Amino acid sequence: MTGPAPALAPATLDWGRTRYEAAWRAQDELVARRIAGEVGDTLVFTEHDPVYTLGLRGRAEQNLVWDPARLAREGIAVVKTNRGGDITYHGPGQIVGYPVVSLAPRKDLHAYLRFLEQVLINGLGSLGLAAARREGKTGIWLGPRKIAAIGVAVKRWVAYHGFALNVNADLAHFQGIVPCGISAADGTVTSLQAELGRAADLAEVKAVLAAEFWALLPKFLEPRE
Repeated sequence: MTGPAPALAPATLDWGRTRYEAAWRAQDELVARRIAGEVGDTLVFTEHDPVYTLGLRGRAEQNLVWDPARLAREGIAVVKTNRGGDITYHGPGQIVGYPVVSLAPRKDLHAYLRFLEQVLINGLGSLGLAAARREGKTGIWLGPRKIAAIGVAVKRWVAYHGFALNVNADLAHFQGIVPCGISAADGTVTSLQAELGRAADLAEVKAVLAAEFWALLPKFLEPRE
């Protein structure tokens, strides 16, 4: 008589710097493997070549400020994606996290978003910044300054896409969009470098985020009555 199948081991992967479309394809493959039960829950880190990504929210494309000629000069691509949310920027110096996680034990996408927020809040706290949620606004904030964006998708209760944390990112590139639909009156965008007054070590930040993610995930996935 055979016992239950052994649990699939979780993994943290670092894809280095990637083009957004290539990382999206690789993420889709990872999602398919997670659905098929070939791999365990996985946290992927990457940095993207400069790109504006358009989420599923209706006004996303209207929040693109720069025209095609300016985008070409700046070397910034524009890609429509299938995550939730509005328009955002990815580029070098920004840590993008793509957790590919089965939510089968707890089928609650809103709670999963709160989980990702807490991972970022705890991680930034460990790095010396008191970040928080902001009522009515997505992402993670330091007062009126947004430091991280969050947008997820789900397929057969496997969540993917994830978060983007500005570490040493070029904040000038955010001027080409209304990031996540946030007007200048609503707030601004910031980074660890801007807040700390020095460049942050990307490897250290990834290690902190991974530690928080894996520490909080088992509790989050506990089934609720």
